[in-house]
Amino acid sequence: MRRLSLGALLLLLTACSPNGCSQDAAAPPLKAGPPAPVSTDPAPAPGETASAPMPDPAPEPEAPPAPEPATWPHDPGGALPPGSGAGATDATIWAAGMRFPMEAGPAYANSQVYGYGGYAAPGPGGQCDARNYAYPWRDNFCETRSWTNGMCPAGRGHQGQDIRPATCEKKVHWIVAAESGRITSIGSYTVSLLGDSGRIYRYLHLDMAGVNALFPTMDSRNVERGQQIGKVSADFGGNATTIHLHFEIKAPVSIGGSPASVNFVPTYTSLVDSYGRLLNGAG
Repeated sequence: MRRLSLGALLLLLTACSPNGCSQDAAAPPLKAGPPAPVSTDPAPAPGETASAPMPDPAPEPEAPPAPEPATWPHDPGGALPPGSGAGATDATIWAAGMRFPMEAGPAYANSQVYGYGGYAAPGPGGQCDARNYAYPWRDNFCETRSWTNGMCPAGRGHQGQDIRPATCEKKVHWIVAAESGRITSIGSYTVSLLGDSGRIYRYLHLDMAGVNALFPTMDSRNVERGQQIGKVSADFGGNATTIHLHFEIKAPVSIGGSPASVNFVPTYTSLVDSYGRLLNGAG
């Protein structure tokens, strides 16, 4: 019997496969797998267990959509009381986003002159007539007056909007700042607020003694949007008018192609916008 040398035996063994041994067979190559993941966490101390991986953060909840402005019966801007003049045709919301000037509703935009109890009333009835404290709203910017108003078709007319509070009571219903700014003037029946936007808001016929008590010094006259500034009354410089707020907005505007200057602008559309937000709780 022929003995194989050690070298020949090794050669024969390396040429074997699961199907047998052959001088021509080659061992199949080893396939490399993916590298094992390498942890960057420190190894736990003796006696401790490795911490579980942190879960992915939960997605942020979506903010609820802003509520739509509430609706209530109101006539369109420029539709003045019958026989009271021609209304403004400009439908711009001159103070978009402003706070409604009364702290709480309901409130009733209508004419204190052409409403019941006014000197041009449509029939008998006093200023506290229930018909004055009911919808629909009605615009009265540009109502017939002798005051200059370049935004009116006649070039003259009422410079603001009359608004009655929820009830026919003096010194009960709060008036608030339409936007943040500074009270620049407190007169005998007018409060002027210069807003941070540059617009001017004027409030007429408040309880002026109460206004002066709230703002006794010039240093106290910076106000925030929605801050109380007085109560609805009937003050009119030593005389009396009906219980209502006369509210005005002044803003830079070009009239008839002239350079822009600060003028009275239609208030009704801005009041409609802000009142709708007040009614649905958005303020």
